[in-house]
Amino acid sequence: MQPLHHYGLSPQHGFLSPREIDTIALPSDLDAAVEAAAMLPDYVASGRVRHWLAQLPPIDIASFAAQADEAAVGVALLRYGFLAQAWVWGEPTPVDTLPANLAVPLVTLADRLGLKPIMTYQHYVLDNWFRLDKAGPIALGNLAIDQHFAGGRDESGFILVHVAIEAIAGAAIAIAVDLVNAADRDDDAQVEQLLGRLESALAAINAGLDPMATACDPHVYFHRVRPYMFGWPGAGLIYEGVAAFGGKPVALRGQTGSQSSIVPAIDAALGVPHGASALSAFLDEIHGYRPPRHRAFIDDLRTSRVRDVAGRRPALRDAYNGCLSQLAQFRTAHLRLAAIYISAQAATAGIDGETGTGGTPFLTYLARHRDDSRAAFL
Repeated sequence: MQPLHHYGLSPQHGFLSPREIDTIALPSDLDAAVEAAAMLPDYVASGRVRHWLAQLPPIDIASFAAQADEAAVGVALLRYGFLAQAWVWGEPTPVDTLPANLAVPLVTLADRLGLKPIMTYQHYVLDNWFRLDKAGPIALGNLAIDQHFAGGRDESGFILVHVAIEAIAGAAIAIAVDLVNAADRDDDAQVEQLLGRLESALAAINAGLDPMATACDPHVYFHRVRPYMFGWPGAGLIYEGVAAFGGKPVALRGQTGSQSSIVPAIDAALGVPHGASALSAFLDEIHGYRPPRHRAFIDDLRTSRVRDVAGRRPALRDAYNGCLSQLAQFRTAHLRLAAIYISAQAATAGIDGETGTGGTPFLTYLARHRDDSRAAFL
């Protein structure tokens, strides 16, 4: 395994962007898009968000996409990703066509970064944060988000709990690299010690879920936060002005926590098996929504021999199973939160609550995730 920095990662930031969004300036050519993105809560509240976004002037984005650094391109993509989601989902009836003034920049910027031309977890969470006190930690109480849809405390709280967990996870993925390398050296003693440290790091991630109950109200989440995250309706979205798509609709999944790389990375390091199923096919597809370096990190972790080494003696097996227990607890907690924040709210509202923002039967998939973790015990 290469060191974390090879993949653009660190123990302090984990998978979060290493540059905070409030430190990244965009050129004046993008002023109109930046202003429109800042106005999204007001545009959404007006009930005519498409009226306002239709006035956004088209720009020649190609030279900026080719010449700007990756961080600036990422922030520009974040802005256009939010604008596109608001165009489709910001009024009572979604639409299946994205106008060229939004579609062309969205596709051009996404292509530069090797990402899908839709708002992903990368934009919604990993890039969308900054510290209030730059000398302080990346932790709740010292964090703010930069880009909103409807705005408000609950939307911020929902995103920031994820940001804080991603920062906490930096320690776990750093241990995972050392663990895989120790297994490659057949260093049983080091593997056992690192498994113990990984179990503690995973317990810290699990504890990071606890603040969600006070950070974001379930009713507000379901009705004011979640509606903007879905993928494209029906057969997909037509990206006007994008010659590469030939005027045909493009089907893409919406932003979902499944696009976070934390648990897939730990699964890969531990060698947790996932048999062929609809879930495994979905996980393979979702892998393509991650940034290229995050994908490469997980792919490299998948060469792990940790599971084989852990089966050699009881102490190693116990340490390994302790990590799996923490993974199962995380997935159980995730399943419980999904039931509270989605299923229960949908039942109260009398509407569909079976389909997640990623377009899957999320309760079934989350339960299968948990069961796979339990079944992997040695």
